[in-house]
Amino acid sequence: MAQAKRLQAVRPLRMVLLWLVIVVAVSFVGAIGYVVLEGWSLFDAMYMSVITLTTTGFREVRDLDVAGRIWTMILSVVAIGIIFGTVGFVAEQTVGAVWSGRKGRSQMERIVDSLKDHFIVCGFGRVGSLVARDLTAAGLDVVVLDVGEESLNRAEAAGYPVLHGDGTSDAVLRKAGIAKARGLVSCIDSDASNVYVTLSARALNPDLFIVGRAGDEGVVQKLRIAGADRAISPYTMAGTTIANMALRPRVLEFIDAALSRGDLAFTLEEVTVDDDLVGVTIAELRSRKVFTLAITRSDGSYEPNPPDDRVLARDEHLIVSGSSQAVSALG
Repeated sequence: MAQAKRLQAVRPLRMVLLWLVIVVAVSFVGAIGYVVLEGWSLFDAMYMSVITLTTTGFREVRDLDVAGRIWTMILSVVAIGIIFGTVGFVAEQTVGAVWSGRKGRSQMERIVDSLKDHFIVCGFGRVGSLVARDLTAAGLDVVVLDVGEESLNRAEAAGYPVLHGDGTSDAVLRKAGIAKARGLVSCIDSDASNVYVTLSARALNPDLFIVGRAGDEGVVQKLRIAGADRAISPYTMAGTTIANMALRPRVLEFIDAALSRGDLAFTLEEVTVDDDLVGVTIAELRSRKVFTLAITRSDGSYEPNPPDDRVLARDEHLIVSGSSQAVSALG
């Protein structure tokens, strides 16, 4: 990306230098013509060549014969070509730059419009970039919203569809396809902005799964009241993770390995009970090499280690473990 920007900056400079070389070369050739055809001094010949090429219109340095007049006409035509060619080139570059920008934005909007069940990530800072990376690794489409050009450039260079805006605008959220989105993660550096984004997103799509970032632990509750399904403080989570790493490092490493999206034989997943799983018992799942660690209740609490005869009901959420192939087979 940095190399591309340097090339974009160097190209106009090269074009200007090329234009100057052409003008000086034509002026010098014109002067040589007057020296050869009219026998003038180099200074008089260069003066005549310059005023002809610049279409200044001063009188001739000396009277011209037929050859000199023909040469002057040729220089005049060349001068007109240089002038109009320069104007046309500048206009083409200007219009091209504007058109390329509009075309790029239009293409980006078409890409976003084509997405469905995607995630919207508001804020592409240190946290947002990691969120987008992991969501993409999980096979999900991601649209990035940010107000910073540098952040948008980084996101676009990483291959994400981007839109200028932080999600506090309903119009920006609609452009990001919030009506068709699966979820939204607001990880802007401002707690107030994250709360506002959550309010706006929840109003536009009541079924959207929203995760909000809280810079301060006290903002977690405000995000939940605003409509976030989950709210978390990265600093609190980092502290907890470090403490767990010190107390039970192997447990944490095992969980991290199970939750990673690499080519692992073992995984931990959240599974929603659909038509294929309604009426199935915990024992039947175990026969498929899928082990049910817990079932989440509607109030957010857990039913750990459910008994073998426990029958699954529609839209329940299971926390399961097993091989990647066995868990994926549940659908």
